[in-house]
Amino acid sequence: MFEHFDATMLARVQFAFTVSFHIIFPAFSIGLASYLAVLEGLHLWTRKQIYIELFDFWKTIFAIAFAMGVVSGIVMSYQFGTNWSVFSDKAGPVIGPLMGYEVLSAFFLEAGFLGVMLFGRKRVGPGLHFFATLMVALGTLMSAVWILAVNSWMQTPAGFAMNDQGQFVPADWWAVIFNPSFPYRFTHMVLAAYLTTALVVGGVGAWHLLRRTAPLRAGTMFSMAMGMISAVAPLQILAGDAHGLNTLEHQPAKVMAMEGHFESHPNGAPLILFGLPDQENQRMHYALEIPKASSLILKHDLNAPLAGLDTIPREKQPPVAVVFWSFRVMVVLGFAMLALGLFSLYCRWKGSLYQNAWLHRFACVMGPAGFVAVLAGWITTEVGRQPYTVYGHLLTADSISPISAPAVAASLIAFIIVYFLVFGAGTFYILRLMGRLPRDPDTHLSGGPIRSAGITPAPALTEDHTRHGGAHHGA
Repeated sequence: MFEHFDATMLARVQFAFTVSFHIIFPAFSIGLASYLAVLEGLHLWTRKQIYIELFDFWKTIFAIAFAMGVVSGIVMSYQFGTNWSVFSDKAGPVIGPLMGYEVLSAFFLEAGFLGVMLFGRKRVGPGLHFFATLMVALGTLMSAVWILAVNSWMQTPAGFAMNDQGQFVPADWWAVIFNPSFPYRFTHMVLAAYLTTALVVGGVGAWHLLRRTAPLRAGTMFSMAMGMISAVAPLQILAGDAHGLNTLEHQPAKVMAMEGHFESHPNGAPLILFGLPDQENQRMHYALEIPKASSLILKHDLNAPLAGLDTIPREKQPPVAVVFWSFRVMVVLGFAMLALGLFSLYCRWKGSLYQNAWLHRFACVMGPAGFVAVLAGWITTEVGRQPYTVYGHLLTADSISPISAPAVAASLIAFIIVYFLVFGAGTFYILRLMGRLPRDPDTHLSGGPIRSAGITPAPALTEDHTRHGGAHHGA
């Protein structure tokens, strides 16, 4: 039934499917590892028990997310050999060592200290345990360094030469790693990871504030998350703008697709807010645009000329509709995060950060927004690179393994079934854990003071005391 499908397209769909599942877990674990380090550092500094209680709550969630990220990453990497063997052969001398360094440094660092972080606080002492938490956080960041170095090199290849077999071979490792887009891509991704985690933590805190189940714990995590969002969201917008300018320099066709510019504009290009891209006829239908605003953003000059896709051969153009809409999803969510941060600052200033139900509802709705924005950003990046795997040098059509469409389709169907079962169950369990924030130890029962023997006021009881001995006091 799949004989008439294109093997290259099916292989691309399979890789997109697996990487979409994979990327959300590292994006979460990078930020959550740093958050755990902050919580433990605050506990050592202030000796307040609440920070270590929040640490214990989130470390279980981190362990599950980390495990699912490792499993999904291993499965994804096998596709380099099964579906993209030509790409692996040609680009392997460059990307192989980088991915090996990621395993030897970052993954070994994470795995080596993860057990100590999860189970060793009462065995190794507070100082060494904090060091282990810092090493896990550092390992997640180092992992991002190597993986983004690989991806950035595929986007803006540098520091290589071609040998007699047509392979990319490293000529300058510094240029390979610190290629033109790496600093922008790394900054943008790490900030995205911190925002993603802050939105999840803030959403969980807001949920429990609305339910009033653990106001002290929920309020502490909510305040920390809103502070992070307020600080990082503006930085992310600035980093995204700088990344866009870098992309315009090195991958102009991608920016043309992001902007929806089918035609060149010699006297200033409009900013198309929304429209319906028609790549077949090279037109944008029903465009809602701001005159010359795109030139102002990209060139800082209202009248600066901007080239369009009419300067790019049809076969070298990326799929415009996908890139155009995924970019807008990412941008809209970015400004929604900024709005949440500003709203929280206003409520903090007014003294209603823990009482404003509308802020809490907004934070709950925005809880998964970071994952959606990360996926939209990766779609923009990877689809916008087409039709190349190594931009400007190796076409996707020339990177595929000599396999048939039915073989790729069979494995794709198997991945879809297994992924939704396994990772669906894992995600469901994480959500269950998030919904079970332990009550504050000083949460009192409502209904006034409890009297013993009907005469003497008894001390206020915690829920735990009531659960175990309330019947006796009531008697």
